[in-house]
Amino acid sequence: MSDQIAAVTKSVEDAIATAKQNLEGLVKAQQEQIEKASAQVLKGYDELTVLTKGNVDAFVKSGTAVAKGAEEAGKQVAAFTHASLEKSVSNAKALLAVKTIQELLELQKAYTKTSFDALVAEGAKLQELSVKVANEALAPLSARVNATVEVLSKKPVAA
Repeated sequence: MSDQIAAVTKSVEDAIATAKQNLEGLVKAQQEQIEKASAQVLKGYDELTVLTKGNVDAFVKSGTAVAKGAEEAGKQVAAFTHASLEKSVSNAKALLAVKTIQELLELQKAYTKTSFDALVAEGAKLQELSVKVANEALAPLSARVNATVEVLSKKPVAA
């Protein structure tokens, strides 16, 4: 009978040892899977951080381009305004010196024509500047959109 008890005890101990081994194997496999998943999440987070930093840098560059363009446009408008005022003053002085109505009308007609031509030319310059600034401001944003699409298109879609 003691042989039977010893055999049963051995069987139970073997079963417990096997179960313990299986449980340790499962725990180890779960730990490995958790560590692998954590590493992938952290890697994805790092990549997202780098991507976001690049996007912020692009917005800063774009904003800087817009600010410089606005400053340049402001200077251009101020210079045009100053020149226009000087022309207006000189025209007013010339108008005060006219002898006849015909001379007044011709002088005013010439002033109006040159003022209009200058306004059209200045408008064209401002339009060119606006297009240049818009292109400069959009360049870093466009590059970041392309880079982001490229990075995100390489990532597998989570199911």
